[in-house]
Order: sequence, then structure tokens, then C-alpha cells
Amino acid sequence: MGKLLQIQNNERLNRADIPHLEFDVFRQELVDFVENGGQIVQFFAYEDQGAMKLLAVMRNDKLFVAGCDGPDHFDSLTAESEKFHMFEREIGEQYGLKAEGHPWLKMVRYHENYTGKKDVFDNDYTQDIPGNYPYFQVEGETVHEVAVGPVHAGIIEPGHFRFQCCGERVFHLEIQLGYQHRGVEKLLQTVPFKRLPIIAETIAGDTTIGHSLCQSQAIESLADLKVDEGASIVRTIALELERIANHIGDLGALSLDVAFNPPAAYFGRIRGEYLNLSQVLCGSRFGRGLVRPGGVTHVMQEEQRQLIREKLAELTPEVIHVSDLIFTAPSVLGRFDNAGTVSHENGEKIGLVGYAGRACGLPYDARVTFPTECYGDLPANTNEKTDGDVCSRATVRREEIMHSTALINTLLDRSAEAASYIPEEIKLAADSFVVSLNEGWRGEVSHCILTDDKGEILRYKVKDPSFHNWTGLALSLRDQGISEFPLCNKSFNLSYCGFDI
Repeated sequence: MGKLLQIQNNERLNRADIPHLEFDVFRQELVDFVENGGQIVQFFAYEDQGAMKLLAVMRNDKLFVAGCDGPDHFDSLTAESEKFHMFEREIGEQYGLKAEGHPWLKMVRYHENYTGKKDVFDNDYTQDIPGNYPYFQVEGETVHEVAVGPVHAGIIEPGHFRFQCCGERVFHLEIQLGYQHRGVEKLLQTVPFKRLPIIAETIAGDTTIGHSLCQSQAIESLADLKVDEGASIVRTIALELERIANHIGDLGALSLDVAFNPPAAYFGRIRGEYLNLSQVLCGSRFGRGLVRPGGVTHVMQEEQRQLIREKLAELTPEVIHVSDLIFTAPSVLGRFDNAGTVSHENGEKIGLVGYAGRACGLPYDARVTFPTECYGDLPANTNEKTDGDVCSRATVRREEIMHSTALINTLLDRSAEAASYIPEEIKLAADSFVVSLNEGWRGEVSHCILTDDKGEILRYKVKDPSFHNWTGLALSLRDQGISEFPLCNKSFNLSYCGFDI
């Protein structure tokens, strides 16, 4: 792919081997790549010995990387492709590098940039949250705004949703997050090494396994740690249990949003059963404390194996039955069908990932394209309904529940046992780079680590799938009735905290 270097998932590279291009060449390489159907995994800035740098990790069916010096001002890539939109805003927010010509250059989150530079944004709204935030406006006598949040009626994280409407019809939805910025990436670069797994598990509480697995794999690559087959089986089962529990919870919530209460009650109870299976596996319903660099902290014995196998056999018919209640009810399908549609073209343009992308006909699944742990020899899933609407997103979830159940049953029949995890002093390779990708339940989770000449973490970059997909939610409301917002929102069910890092 031109001057980009092809790499492997979780491959350790010497930083000197990463192509360092002139900015104009770097920019053109990335633009050409996405125009040919490629997507962005990571695009971020970092500081190295007083100099600003940019680094990009790209993907099609392979992974590629390149870097360049980071100019204070540069021609926006978003002007050529929407895929760079959020990444360039984040680069400006974090390191004060301004993408000239960006169509909507604003902070992603509220905080001072890491370098202490003056803000590069045209509006000084960083000290007045959120009063001076420049929202997009639609003008006209019959146009009105509806503002929702950041304080919500339920127990929910803060986010502001600004609707531009004509009557009930939504012209445009702008979503502003970042109200509880935690500075996770900075923490990962500064805290004692032993705290890294604890922080990774709390990046997004419902994606504990997805984030901790990415971090552990990246560290294992940099520290040359080997993971035995038994540990890989446990990790893969844990990730699939996390996927099932979240999809089941959301199918129940979707039922509740269309006032079909029985499936919501059934699935609420069943979700708890799957969370309890995670507790059987590792002592935590959310998988906390299980995945660590070098293996897992809990060995799966025959007793746990049998408990999980028997409970899956009991729950699977229940899941099928309750799913049938949802997908055969005309009143439910009347609300799901053709609601909140994101077209295949728009999904590709903004880089949707996970079930939201697959519901638009974008087949990408990191478990298949960049397999880790046991996924290389496990069967892929298929999706039958890919119209991009609420019904498609719900159907993909149903398909993934059944697929994940089959994967777990396959893995339970493998007899390899994990060796006991023993904490050890870990030394990371100096002047190195690694990127780790896994298919979390929402989609592609990625962690990228660069080390300095002493083996210390120079830059730690995290990307949750919600970083891509919040824009998809905004697009799904265009030309919809505003009353469809709760349904569309739940069909995506994106993470506030996973975005606000």
C-alpha cells in the first residue's frame, strides 16, 4: 500500500522501522488509502523528545502503519474524507495541532491540551462548560431546537443531544459528550505499572474483557510473554460471555422502548444468568481481575466447565423463545422496521464498526480479519438482515448471541487447562511499538503503545468502538420523528465513558 508498512495484529516493531514520511506524503497516503475503501484504526499525536509526531494505523484486510512530524497547522484530511473527522478534533484537543480546513473543528472533550499550548479552536469555550459550545444550527421560521441532557431522567452518564427539528421531524442531531473526562490515557502513561490492568478494566465497565484483553496482548508482545492454550480458551470464553450478556440486555431494553414488557422482563433475568457464568469463570460478574499480561488469574477446572455447559443448555432454549416473542410480534416489527436507518454508504463513510456496521452490510469482524487467542480456528458468523435500521441492529445481536453460544460450547470441549498466573516483574522492550485489536461486543477495540529508549511508556492510545459509532447514531435520526430517539439510541447503545477517555 504505497509507503505504508504492513504489520500484524499484536506484532512488536522497532519504532525506527515505522516509515517516517514528509507530511504531504503522509497525508496523501492516508487519503488514498481510505478512498480505496480502507479504514482508520488509530490516528493520533504524541510528543517525543520535544518534537510533535503523528502516527496512523490503517486497515483493509491487513494492517498498515506510518508516521510523520506533527506540524502546528496542517491541511485537514477530513476535508477529503469524513473518516478523519473525530481523530483530527482529538489531535487538536490533546496536542494543539490544528487541522486547517476541518469543516467542524471543535474539542471532543473538555480539558487543557497536554502541551500547555493555547487552544487551537476558534471559540474559547473550554472554561465555560457547555455554555459556549458552538452547536450547528438550522435556520428557518418553523425550525426549533430540542435540548436533552447532560442531566438525564434515568441513572445514566452525562451527554447532551441537540435536535434541530421542524415539528416532530429531525433535520439534524448533534451529540456532545466529554463532560466527565477522566484522562485515562494520561493515567496509563504515568501510574505504576501494576495499576495498568485495573485501569484498563474500567475504561468501559461493560467492556471489561475487551479492553483488558487488548492491553494484556499489547504488553505480552512488548515483554515477550507467552500465553498457553488453556489461558487463551478462558480469555475467549470470557469475551463471548461478555458479548452475550450485553446483547441480551439490549434486546430486552429495545422491547421496553416499544412498550413490549414481557421480553424485557425475561431478558433482564436471563442477562443476570450470563453475568453469573462470568462469576463462575473468574469470581466476578463483569470479568474483573481475570485477564492479566501472561495469562489469566483463574484456571477453569472441570467443575466450572460443566457448570457453564449445563447452564448454556438450559438458557439457550429460553433465549430462542424470548427472541421469537420479539421478532414475530407485528407491533414490535412495526416500530423496528425502517426506523433509524444508516445506509451502507454512510456507514462506510464514517467507519462504523461492530454490530452497527454489520447491520449496514459492512462485514468487518476483528475476530475474523485479525484473529487473536482461539479465534483463528473458530467459525465466523453470518448476518441475514443488513438494511441498516433498528431491526437489522437487533437481528445482528440475536445472531451473535447464538453464534457466541456455539463458540463457547466448542471451546468447552477442548481439554487444555491454563497454568496458574504468577505475577512477575515485566520489562517492556525499548523504542518499540505495538497495536492490539479485538472484537469487543460493540465492535473493534484497539490499544496502541509506544515505548521510549528506556522501555517506559511514551504514548498509550485507546480507542473504544463508540469513538466511531456515535456519529452513526446522529445519522440514524435524520428525517425521523424525534420520538424515535430512545429506540435508535438503544439500538446502538454506545458508551459515554468509553468515549470520554
